[in-house]
Amino acid sequence: MSPHATPQQTPQQGPYQGERPRTRKRPATVRVARWSAANPWRAIGIWVALVVTCLVVGGMAGTEKATNSDLGVGQSGRAGDIAREYGLVAPATENILITAKDGTLDKAEGERAAALAAERARAAKDVAGVGDVVASADGSAYLVPVDLAGDPDDAQDHIGALVKASKSVAKEFPDLRVEQIGDGTGAKAIEEQIGKDLGQAELFSLPVTLVILMVAFGALIAAAVPVVLAITAVAASIGLYGLASAVFPDPGSAANVIMMMGMAVGVDYSLFYVRREREERAKGHNRLDAIEIAAATSGHAVVVSAVAVAVSMAGMYVAGDAIFSGLATAGIIVVVVACAGSLTVLPALLAKLGNKIDRPRVPVLWRLTARQDREPRVWKAMLRPALNHPGRTLGISVVALGLLALPAFGMKLQQTSFDDFPREMSLMQTYDRMTAAFPSEHAATEIVVLAPEDKGTETRAALDDAVARIHDNPLYVKDQPADVKVSADGRAFSVQVTSPFGSNSEQAKDALDDLRGEILPDTVGKVDGAEYAVAGETAENRDYADHVMDKLPLVIAFVLLLTFVMMAFTFRSVVIALSAIAINLLSALAAFGLLVVVFQNQWAEGILDFQSSGAVISWLPLFLFVVLFGLSMDYHVFVVSRIREAAERGLGTRDAVERGITSSAGVITSAAIVMVSVFAVFATLSMLDMKQMGVGLAAAVLIDAIVVRIVVLPSLMVLLGHRNWWPGKVPGAGRRAVPPAPQAPPTPPYAPARHVG
Repeated sequence: MSPHATPQQTPQQGPYQGERPRTRKRPATVRVARWSAANPWRAIGIWVALVVTCLVVGGMAGTEKATNSDLGVGQSGRAGDIAREYGLVAPATENILITAKDGTLDKAEGERAAALAAERARAAKDVAGVGDVVASADGSAYLVPVDLAGDPDDAQDHIGALVKASKSVAKEFPDLRVEQIGDGTGAKAIEEQIGKDLGQAELFSLPVTLVILMVAFGALIAAAVPVVLAITAVAASIGLYGLASAVFPDPGSAANVIMMMGMAVGVDYSLFYVRREREERAKGHNRLDAIEIAAATSGHAVVVSAVAVAVSMAGMYVAGDAIFSGLATAGIIVVVVACAGSLTVLPALLAKLGNKIDRPRVPVLWRLTARQDREPRVWKAMLRPALNHPGRTLGISVVALGLLALPAFGMKLQQTSFDDFPREMSLMQTYDRMTAAFPSEHAATEIVVLAPEDKGTETRAALDDAVARIHDNPLYVKDQPADVKVSADGRAFSVQVTSPFGSNSEQAKDALDDLRGEILPDTVGKVDGAEYAVAGETAENRDYADHVMDKLPLVIAFVLLLTFVMMAFTFRSVVIALSAIAINLLSALAAFGLLVVVFQNQWAEGILDFQSSGAVISWLPLFLFVVLFGLSMDYHVFVVSRIREAAERGLGTRDAVERGITSSAGVITSAAIVMVSVFAVFATLSMLDMKQMGVGLAAAVLIDAIVVRIVVLPSLMVLLGHRNWWPGKVPGAGRRAVPPAPQAPPTPPYAPARHVG
């Protein structure tokens, strides 16, 4: 007989007294969970085979990297298009820098080392040409410029022989510092630093996550299951993205996004599922019934949440550039894979482990987590202001979040430049020595001009005039060589000029303004039909920031519209959909404000170990908005689902809000702490873009889990009352609100298929 059967229960009744089995078709999440739980080894084997296949196939396919042509936007992107079309693409360059290790450089020794470096560079593989040795104005350094053969986008693949040549010179001159820096060595060093940072993130995030889950579950195996599923989801996603990168190439941060999002949502989805299954077992349900109830409730919420996150991230496709398309694809893949894992292999693990999932138990923690009947006094106390004084509480909280959001409207955007990379990188120390000795070696600005078919000579004369004016401009290097390249048909021209300031400095930006706003319009712009475009680090940073600001309203509109449709369909309520959008929009803006306060100012530099560039990385606002909105909807779906469950049992709005939030507060808090810890690890990394992303996401989740879910959401729902569910009917209307008897768990939205009789 079922543990909850009464003497009057008939064979047609399920384990819930008086309810007939299969009163309506079981949800897909339940059908999948039942098959998985009934065939655990098969389900686990399929999942392992899928992960291994994704890794192997993705590794064989390799990851396609985004090229300069993929990443170009605005005027700088147009300059690149003209240069590629007319054969004016500059080769990748490297520089061999020779300085004294200590004291003053011996001139004769420096000249000999430079001459030997030039000789060995000419003999090295993948070298297209070696320029004349250049001595610094103060005699402290010598520079050997080298042009590499091959595609500039693959420069790091063509530096091996040249690096060996440089090292061989260093061995023969032990008192000198012989270093190499350029396009290829820079790309390779950055890639290695990103790999090092990812390794550090994995090293810290895994044990921290495991400890948090042990506190949440009080048992080691229960804590390990979500971590294992998250790791496998990340591994499978990396392999799948290798295939997807053929269409959506990697802009350089895809692996970071997969790692960060995969660990965050992968653990969260499993956490919600496992926690609900344990709750149902604690109420007296057998293992399979508990899994089915978890699949119908938490499993359904996981699907809605994953769709919400994926829909939000799909908004990045609206931006129409390689960076956001690559990041969107990486994020969507890992969210879908993590969701699939929690719905398929997780029920199999729960069924196979059975009560063993609660082993080995952690003393004290187990007693605290195992007691499901405890009165949630802390959460009730925290909810009391929102429930008793909803209007006042809502007003104060909205004003507070609004004040925190205010700095977001003063946000400045710029791309990461070479000057922003961490100085502990040996490459950056070389870069600082080179630019100190040779100011002209700062990132060059490239001017590209396209003449009408019959005005090549006139256009060239106008370009020469522009170059002469540039030489007279104090914001540019004086007397710099102006080697004008001409296309084979004589229609296209390119020339490089340099500002002696860092590419993100105010002086470099002023120099760009002079070039685009005055010098070129007054010279080349006077030639009827001639086209000019300016590229280079400063120009690309400006263009990309403008591009993000142009696309951000479209992305926001797309995300809000699709989120509204999805939430309205899920909860059959326009009010729930509108309130969710308003609440999460306020939460995202507050996180943006905090990001601006931390990174556009200098007060947090010592705390977070970074040097402020006075701006936020250009691609972050759009990326953070879609991710923050998706993750906010994640928690919103779980909380509102619990509130609706309580309302369906006949509770009034106030009691339903209290029951829904207090019953989910523990698991959502645990999930939020996991997310915050994962994101906070990224805030400790050395790369500025990863640091900003980690701080932004961690702050947003913290604000969302504490302020929004405990203060803003309950006060708003209590104020709205039955209007929350408009235009549908109030859940549970007409029912008598009777708490379920201790021996009978709450009726699930379907009758479990399994009857234990």
